[in-house]
Amino acid sequence: MSYSKNKSLLIGSVSLLALSAYGQKHPNVIYVFPDQFRNHALGFWNETGFKDKVNFTADPVHTPNLNRFAKESFVLSSAVSNCPLSSPHRGMLLTGMYPDGSGVTLNCNSNRPISSLKEDAIAISDVFNNSGYDCAYIGKLHADFPTPDDPENPGHYVEEAKPVWDTYTPPERRHGFNYWYSYGTFDVHKQPHYWDTKGKRHEIKEWSPKHEADKAIEYLINKDNARDGEKPFFLMVSMNPPHSPYSSLEDCMEEDYNLYKDIPLDQLLIRPNVDLKMRKASDSRFYFASVTGVDREFGRILATLKDLGLDKNTIVIFASDHGETMCSQGTYDPKNSPYAESLNIPFIVRYPDKIKPHVDNLLLSTPDIMPTVLGLCGLNDNIPTSVQGQDFSAVFYRQKIKRPKAALYIQNMDGEKDTDGIVKSYFPSSRGVKTDRYTLAIYIDRDTKKITKTLLFDDKNDPYQLMNLDINQHPKIFKELCKQMAILLKNANDPWFREQILSELIPYK
Repeated sequence: MSYSKNKSLLIGSVSLLALSAYGQKHPNVIYVFPDQFRNHALGFWNETGFKDKVNFTADPVHTPNLNRFAKESFVLSSAVSNCPLSSPHRGMLLTGMYPDGSGVTLNCNSNRPISSLKEDAIAISDVFNNSGYDCAYIGKLHADFPTPDDPENPGHYVEEAKPVWDTYTPPERRHGFNYWYSYGTFDVHKQPHYWDTKGKRHEIKEWSPKHEADKAIEYLINKDNARDGEKPFFLMVSMNPPHSPYSSLEDCMEEDYNLYKDIPLDQLLIRPNVDLKMRKASDSRFYFASVTGVDREFGRILATLKDLGLDKNTIVIFASDHGETMCSQGTYDPKNSPYAESLNIPFIVRYPDKIKPHVDNLLLSTPDIMPTVLGLCGLNDNIPTSVQGQDFSAVFYRQKIKRPKAALYIQNMDGEKDTDGIVKSYFPSSRGVKTDRYTLAIYIDRDTKKITKTLLFDDKNDPYQLMNLDINQHPKIFKELCKQMAILLKNANDPWFREQILSELIPYK
């Protein structure tokens, strides 16, 4: 099912002339979310007005545009990527549903047909489209199960790799985006490719964030009538870097690498939980170079918006899909963990004269983003009933509202496979919670569903999560966190709730 009449009836529509709850025409929206950009890689967290709002020291990065942007914005210090992987995050972001609801439970590839954005799901772009917006998507999608649908070679995949990761997204699976310049997932940063609205493939020979910023600028200036200039617009820009690879000048711009190349590693990787002996440590220079490059391209988009006189009535959001551990906790896995470096993402919102600059510790979960963005635009009544997240737009407008006490942590792994290696189910390997003070993750055995490991951190007194607390020595804390987790698991209709996993510890009833 595409964004059809049935979906339109579910969503409803509003007139372009309708006024939002804040007395203005519906604003434009630009949502920029580079991949694997951790919250700690933002230089402003070390500046006055910000450093007293967090209990960590920011990475020594050059992010001048984001630093200025933050001073004009509502900045969240504690936004959470509940399932910190590319595909599951995108499924939650687009639909406002947890992975089991969106259909995207694992990173999407051709061995995992069970993980793909549901075609009948109502996405944020469906709502904007049916509310009179022009909708555009530029960059990485990675939310679809790859199928043999290469538009230039019907019946074949778009790549020969096994399993196939990259894919073309046909119009019926674009969920209301009328302007398209995207791909599934492809990690050759200086030779990216994209499929446009008509399905034509474009092979590019430049750093992908630079090219994507160029395309975003073309859309904003309405080159070749890229958008309907009479409508407000919703533009998503999904940059791949600073996602791996980040190990050579093939992965970033040399001008950015030169800012870090001569800095000793112990002055770059300054978090006390870092293992500088890891093979990956030297890659931090390339990772931070990509962070700086993304900052520059984001700045170019902001500058164009201002030059066009569109900045006053445009909500600009900078976020990410998950973080990057980068040698913290001694793990080579950059994501898919409850560690702060993986779980905590940027979330910065600017809406001049409407949202006052402020730093807030709202525990925003990924499924909350869709309804909150719609709420920011005065489209509260158009939030689909399928959404499992909450609309926290009132927080950004400095109105009092009941805040979440905790955010859910989710880790899924491949479940059963057939003889060809095709994944037939997923295994809910770990669940946990993040509160304003604690992080808890419980891992279970595939067969017995009994606990194999726990992680419990006091993030207030141990911000770098150096001491894993024994749950048996902190029973009151553990009991309260399990209570919070039970509520969240039930609200998400999570497999742990449905199967009553660890019901002797987690009070589902």
